[in-house]
Amino acid sequence: MRCEAAARSALGVDATAVRSQSYYLDITPPGCDKGTFVRTMAQQLGVSSDAVATIGDMQNDLPMFAASGLSFAMGNATDDVKRHAKRVTASNEEDGFAKAMDVILRDDGANNMRKRDGFAT
Repeated sequence: MRCEAAARSALGVDATAVRSQSYYLDITPPGCDKGTFVRTMAQQLGVSSDAVATIGDMQNDLPMFAASGLSFAMGNATDDVKRHAKRVTASNEEDGFAKAMDVILRDDGANNMRKRDGFAT
């Protein structure tokens, strides 16, 4: 925590410092985060960001969740991260990523999930 606070203080508005793990401190330029990446990639691919599904487990994933149409929090994520996701899957030790991918890749499941969440198919 000291390192994160010191980095934020030293960087000011020149960069953003967010802890993604207890031992990682992610430093990015202002206005750049996983959400801007989702929007940029969707634009480059010519798809709506509502058609993008994301999977994450840490605070630095929240902008990505907000920018995507379907977001999964891993079961091992904090309650705060889970609250920001559309869905919660199993933990990383219980094949949570694979279970989320199964939902995403099943044509019927993905379409039904989008309909339930109010997204157009």
